[in-house]
Amino acid sequence: MSEPVRLAKRVAELKGCSRREAEQYIEGGWVSVDGHVIEEPQFRVQEQAIVVDPSANLMALTPVTILLHKSAGAGPDALPNKRTRDDPSGIRALKRHFNNLVIPTPLPREASGLVVLSQDGRILRKLTEDAALIEQELIAQVAGEVTPQQVRRLCHGLTFRDQPLPPIKVSVNSTGESETRLRFALKAVLPEHVPGMCDAVGLKLLALKRIRIGKVPLGQLPVGEWRYLMGHEKF
Repeated sequence: MSEPVRLAKRVAELKGCSRREAEQYIEGGWVSVDGHVIEEPQFRVQEQAIVVDPSANLMALTPVTILLHKSAGAGPDALPNKRTRDDPSGIRALKRHFNNLVIPTPLPREASGLVVLSQDGRILRKLTEDAALIEQELIAQVAGEVTPQQVRRLCHGLTFRDQPLPPIKVSVNSTGESETRLRFALKAVLPEHVPGMCDAVGLKLLALKRIRIGKVPLGQLPVGEWRYLMGHEKF
């Protein structure tokens, strides 16, 4: 039996390529050991059957962006745990896709809805540098009925830390005897401001859910599941 060696070394020998190129093949999910895809270049092998997918290429591994339907009560840094079966992206899931993910627009722990996790510097810059220009849409469930005066105050006239909040759009989505649903369309106002805004006008917030960031909606993504952002989707 030979001594165990790094998988990257064995792939470099098989492909006649550099060690770095071998690591790219492995991290790209192109290499299997005894029929199982291995994505760790440091994985130790001996006499196992190592196969490099014939369609493997050395194109740069593209950074990904993940859309998560966060559940209420989950931490603001919650990582995806279940890919939805209806993900239309066609992207092969790789372990490296879950490294160095950044959440540029987090939600409060008590809120649910759309959360973006990204490795893509362009998207991270868009969602941070242009944050004041990107509209977020949220649904707030509040106790009891809501008066037109309360809606007007929510739209304009409130402050946060003694600073006036910019005008926003608030509409009554549906009304029942025990609770009301309000639709918030926010720019330059964070989701974390909504509970205080409701409290300031005498409303008790029961639940808060973000359903859209810019042009990207939550859609039918189930709670606790995630999918990849597709190339044509723009915030």
